Amino acid sequence: MGARRRVNNRCFGAGARGAAAGLIGFQTIRRKAAGINVNRLWETAREEVWETDLKSLPRWRRATLLSFRIIWKVASDLHAGQLNLRAMSLVYTTILSLVPLLAISFSVLKGFGVHEQLYDLSSQLLEPLGEQGKEIGDRIFGFVENVKVGVLGSVGLVLLIYTVISLIQKIEFSFNFIWKVSQTRPLARRFSDYLSVVLVGPVLVFSAIGVKASLMNNSMVQSLQSIEPFGTLLQFICSLLPIALVIGAFTFIYVFMPNTRVKLTSALVGALAASLMWNAVSWAFASFVVSSAQYTAIYSAFAALILFMLWLYFAWLVLLARAAIAYYHQNPDRLSGDPSDTMSPRFQEWLGVAIMVESAAAFQRGAPPPSEHAIAESLSAPGMSVSELIGPLSADGLIVATGESEVGWLPARPPEQIPVNDVVSLLRAHNEAGAASLDQLRITARVRDSLAQAEESGRGALSGKSISDLCAS
Repeated sequence: MGARRRVNNRCFGAGARGAAAGLIGFQTIRRKAAGINVNRLWETAREEVWETDLKSLPRWRRATLLSFRIIWKVASDLHAGQLNLRAMSLVYTTILSLVPLLAISFSVLKGFGVHEQLYDLSSQLLEPLGEQGKEIGDRIFGFVENVKVGVLGSVGLVLLIYTVISLIQKIEFSFNFIWKVSQTRPLARRFSDYLSVVLVGPVLVFSAIGVKASLMNNSMVQSLQSIEPFGTLLQFICSLLPIALVIGAFTFIYVFMPNTRVKLTSALVGALAASLMWNAVSWAFASFVVSSAQYTAIYSAFAALILFMLWLYFAWLVLLARAAIAYYHQNPDRLSGDPSDTMSPRFQEWLGVAIMVESAAAFQRGAPPPSEHAIAESLSAPGMSVSELIGPLSADGLIVATGESEVGWLPARPPEQIPVNDVVSLLRAHNEAGAASLDQLRITARVRDSLAQAEESGRGALSGKSISDLCAS
């Protein structure tokens, strides 16, 4: 009996092991099959989005596919992490500059008697934080009311204004990065433009809000409200007015902040996307706050600060992501499924010399100085690569920036006085600072002399040639 039980146990164990092995094998096959299907689906989607010829499609399909490409590219930029890092940097700067910014806006609006509305607007922006948003708003405005210019003195006032300007400067840097612009505004323009935004911006916003209140209190409008369908139409327009104000604010930011010319249509596309995403993120974050009671128990008094920082992060991320949408809408040629802005040494030399020739040729023709975007478009070159090389060319005094509304580039001296060898030498030395030194290489004198001779031969081939000679060809 015991022997039979042992045999049965062995048979059962073997059967169980066999069944388990079969089940594991089946699950492995199913996972592989699922992986193959997912990979095939992903590859099909990528081919459909990136390899379809837009010119062969009807207008509505072309617009739809272009929208998918823009969304895909912005998602890739977010995955790369640069936009996320800049959003986090702006959170830190915002926390430092928020009270000075509101203090200046509060002082300006106080002269118009509408400073109390600033609190109402801030409360709406902090509404997704729930009760903690009200608490944060009260604390912030408590700090703002304690800011007194007479107590600060002249030095304190200068530091107050500098803190606000540094916030807007950081925003401009982020937008310039998205728009592939390497040059910021000149110092004088930076000061005047930033202060005009800080001083005039709040007045314009609250003037727009006041227009709505004035219209609704107008006797003619009130009489029209009692007549249908005008009453329903007026209510509909009033419900759309806050959305229109948000879209207008985003459009202004996308047009003004980058140090380049932004088309109004592209800025409007980015603003529409921003307003939609803003509402979606606000709803999602409010839902998160409602269900995050456990975080209050864990973090105690720090919970409100952590939620406020998270909300600032998502707000900046929405703003930057939608700025990227505006950029790719204006520059669809920059869309690519597998972008690469890495430059080989030879590509770097060729592109740098071509940039000098583009600026010199425009100068000789008497044409307007080409912008970075115009140069990249003319050479069919990556915008980031053009921006990266314009930096050292400008720092070495080979080209200079000019223009107010849009920065253009001109030769720093007559093109016939710029030897091509000088440009090539500069480009070869680019990025050598901080890199491994050639002197530390343990190579024989024969190898060193041969390479130096080859380099000298290249110089000899370009000897006597100027940028002007290349323009003529």
